[in-house]
Amino acid sequence: MAKNLSKIAKAKKIKYFLISFVDLFGILRSKLVPTEAIGEMQKNGAGFAGFATWLDMSPADTDMFAIPDPDSLIQLPWNKEVGWLASDLWMGGKPVKASPRVMLKEQIAKLNKKELQMKSGVECEYFLISQDGSSIADPRDTQSKPCYDQSALMRRYDLIKEICDAMIQMGWHPYQNDHEDANGQFEMNWDYDDCLITADRHVFFKYMVKSLAEKHGLRATFMPKPFSNLTGNGCHAHISLWNKENNKFLDKSDKLGISKLAYNFLGGVMRLAQPLSAFFNPTVNSYRRINAPPTKSGATWSPSSISYTGNNRTHMIRVPDAGRFELRLMDGSSNPYLLQAGVIAAGLYGLNNKIDPGEPLSCNMYTDYKNYPNLKKLPNEIEDALDFLQNSKELKEAFGEDVITSYIKLKNMEIKDFKKYEKFDKKSSVTHWEKNSTLDC
Repeated sequence: MAKNLSKIAKAKKIKYFLISFVDLFGILRSKLVPTEAIGEMQKNGAGFAGFATWLDMSPADTDMFAIPDPDSLIQLPWNKEVGWLASDLWMGGKPVKASPRVMLKEQIAKLNKKELQMKSGVECEYFLISQDGSSIADPRDTQSKPCYDQSALMRRYDLIKEICDAMIQMGWHPYQNDHEDANGQFEMNWDYDDCLITADRHVFFKYMVKSLAEKHGLRATFMPKPFSNLTGNGCHAHISLWNKENNKFLDKSDKLGISKLAYNFLGGVMRLAQPLSAFFNPTVNSYRRINAPPTKSGATWSPSSISYTGNNRTHMIRVPDAGRFELRLMDGSSNPYLLQAGVIAAGLYGLNNKIDPGEPLSCNMYTDYKNYPNLKKLPNEIEDALDFLQNSKELKEAFGEDVITSYIKLKNMEIKDFKKYEKFDKKSSVTHWEKNSTLDC
């Protein structure tokens, strides 16, 4: 039986609910609903005009309704009067196929038919920057190799502590916070969980970091590459498949500690990495991070070739420990739901077709890539990624051709707008259009 949000509101002294959803571009949309109305909203949903969001609808379409998931409820740690809810979109009595959360739940259902559950964790990198986005917020953060810099980390102690305290309070079990490889860049990690829970938390985490940064007089951005000379914001995902309490990726007899099932799943992700880039690296700016020249620190920490390895960060996929793999392709602009949905869709393709990823590589792919000319490369720009997606029978079958067509159509509109003002050149500085359209991704 579904949780009664009216009763929960009374018990927790919640006065308002944010009924939220994420559109195809990953933008968080919400309505603020008083507690007195939440019973009706829980039953019938909050109404939205789909055309007003990135969902490929027209002004003539009927209203769509966001049905809140009571299991997703988060009481804002910094404002207890407000409860946040993730929602599924419905129209005409049916789920909206192009709703990212619905897309993820459909892939989860396919996986469940195999009596499998995907558990995942994400590593969300972000910058703390000036209000206008022109520079990092800390002028003293200047080291050429600033990763793990204690002084720079502790100068932001008050903010980092508040975010981490919030995660502890919400039961996410955070376990480390650090200054990352770029000046002004940070990362905060919490425990892995069911992939839908992780996706909901990923959405909320981005909202929380931005909100609390503003409270502290700062601006946070998950933009893939806000500064040309600095390492970009990745969003690495750690993946495993489970059957109840059994990790089906674990095989202690294997040299990397993963099972045949894991290799097939991993193989599917590798096979579809090029079209998946349209989901995982969805902005013009994303391709300043992918296939990028070395940064100020000496390395981009992002992939260029489609390869996998053991505990080696220069490859697209690494197996850092037995029983899981890390996919390093995604960046900070990736849609939290499409991130998880894309991994499942590709992994299922790998399972169903018993895709063999071949032998792992142990080289430094940043320096030795010329020794592997036959390795497939990741797209160089968003248009290339969309072409791969357009030609992907596998992802069209997984998500529906109409959904893929809509996504490509909307992204091409965005590219057209970019080209009215700018030209994409990795060797040039990040453009005003990129910052204006992506800083708040």
